[in-house]
Amino acid sequence: MEQVYLDWAASSWPKPTGVAQAMVDFMGANGANPGRGGHRQAMTASRAIYECRVELAKLFHVDRPTDIALLSSATEALNLAIKGFLKPGDHVISTELEHNSVRRPLEWVRVNQQVEVTYVGASRNGTIDLQEVSKAFRPTTKLFACSHASNLLGSVVPIAKIAEMCSERGVKLLVDAAQTAGSFPIDVNAMGIDMLAFPGHKGLLGPQGTGGLYIHPEIELEPLLHGGTGSNSEEVGQPTVRPERYEAGTRNTPGLVGLKEGVRFVNTETVASIRAHESKLIRRMQEGLEAIPGICCLGPNRGEERASLLAFVRKGEDPAVTAHRLDREYGIAVRAGYHCSPLGHQTAGTTETGAVRSSVGYATTTEQVDTFLEAIRTMPAK
Repeated sequence: MEQVYLDWAASSWPKPTGVAQAMVDFMGANGANPGRGGHRQAMTASRAIYECRVELAKLFHVDRPTDIALLSSATEALNLAIKGFLKPGDHVISTELEHNSVRRPLEWVRVNQQVEVTYVGASRNGTIDLQEVSKAFRPTTKLFACSHASNLLGSVVPIAKIAEMCSERGVKLLVDAAQTAGSFPIDVNAMGIDMLAFPGHKGLLGPQGTGGLYIHPEIELEPLLHGGTGSNSEEVGQPTVRPERYEAGTRNTPGLVGLKEGVRFVNTETVASIRAHESKLIRRMQEGLEAIPGICCLGPNRGEERASLLAFVRKGEDPAVTAHRLDREYGIAVRAGYHCSPLGHQTAGTTETGAVRSSVGYATTTEQVDTFLEAIRTMPAK
């Protein structure tokens, strides 16, 4: 049974062939710690990490690669941004579409640092009401933190319009690009994004355990971690220079070598081309699912913009059962459950059931989507 992988929203697979090969080649030739020596291997490791920053800066239109902190995940990046920026008495706005990687750090600062948090509601299909956004701002609002696209509903947040509201009020904008980095055009300057958190293992096609945070040059964050950086070692305090200030400890050099190759692939193929391919497939998937009796699709209506994912519920069947049967009986990998987004399920009205989520990527084919649709169409009820 040939496997059909439709879980790209969780982690991309297969990766471009150059990703794994670059990691293997690097580890076979180099074991040095970047920034911790002047010998050739250490310098080569440092250069490889810098080249990863350069590829990311090109993708996100970042002026200075050193404004990108390379971390272990988007989750670490969001924790650094939220905990490092907000102070007691501040107010932050977010939305009811958020993944727990945004919500949990926000709730932590609310409970532990007396930061006030407002969650702006969304319609059942994931649309944010900009009038409600406007009403949420206060004199003490310092940050707006939101996902670029919902990892459950697939709805896309109007980042540029929210950025305008933030700019008019002197509020900074933090964007979680977990579902859009690599498959949606992102220009941090043109879109008014002050901080951008991204995972390496999804649309950027790198390995797990990689990610990062773009930080506007005018923003200073309190580091999440303190420790060795390979620079300013004689000082007791954390360095103030970027990116070392935010990168205590040894970087995942082999992983970042792989990430560099993944981002290079995206830059070469172009985001526009990848976006067009994925959009065509997700439209086909939605049209097919909506034609099947008993299937309820979540998120934007057909023809409206959505990320490269589609969640649904099959009438009379637990989503976990649907996903299990797709895997065991048809060789199709999807994800079922709550997708770390309880607020999103409240919005969609699926708190009691959860949902099945299918998602596509650059390597997904029309034939794979059709195989998935045929499986749903012919799967007998249990």
